[in-house]
Amino acid sequence: MQFFNQQDIHNLDKIYRINLINSCSGFKSANLLGTISTEGITNVAVFSSVTHLGSNPPTLGFILRPTTVPRNTHKNLKDLGYFTINHIWEEVIEDAHHTSAKYPEDVSEFDMTDFEAEFKGNFKAPFVKNAPVQMSMKFIEEIYVPSNDVLLVVAQIEELYIKDELLENDGLINLSKGNVATINGLDTYAIPKFKQQLTYQRPKATKK
Repeated sequence: MQFFNQQDIHNLDKIYRINLINSCSGFKSANLLGTISTEGITNVAVFSSVTHLGSNPPTLGFILRPTTVPRNTHKNLKDLGYFTINHIWEEVIEDAHHTSAKYPEDVSEFDMTDFEAEFKGNFKAPFVKNAPVQMSMKFIEEIYVPSNDVLLVVAQIEELYIKDELLENDGLINLSKGNVATINGLDTYAIPKFKQQLTYQRPKATKK
């Protein structure tokens, strides 16, 4: 078994260290965040850090790297106060990954990929058409984490769209049925398959 202590990790080649530490936490969610600028230019970008924070109110969070360089997603969601989260599915992995390319703010990633922006109701930010799960999000707050110079962006789910075949009777969204992708590290994608759903666990009786 390979072993790395803190000094070993510090001395690693930069790219090797980035790949190692980004993958050691396990599979991560694979999502496209949709925003729109005050000038009406749409934006879509891949994120692997979206995570559940709470169910009541329904809140999610994601990590944003330092804003010392232009971050169109961050600027747009702060200006508008709203954005969308859209699950990546198997057939669109390459286009989804391409949205990580650093385009100028006046270029829409929707125009540089086969993704189509979809607007629903009165919600101003664009969804990714055909995504198996789509969420409209309202920005709540951002929390600066000085130890790693990152922002935790917190947002509330306003609307939730789920393809019919994914929703189970108990409320579970069966992502396997939608071939929803996950991210391993920075640039490796996988399609997990449903294995087993277990029941709520209670403590066992104490062994004598």
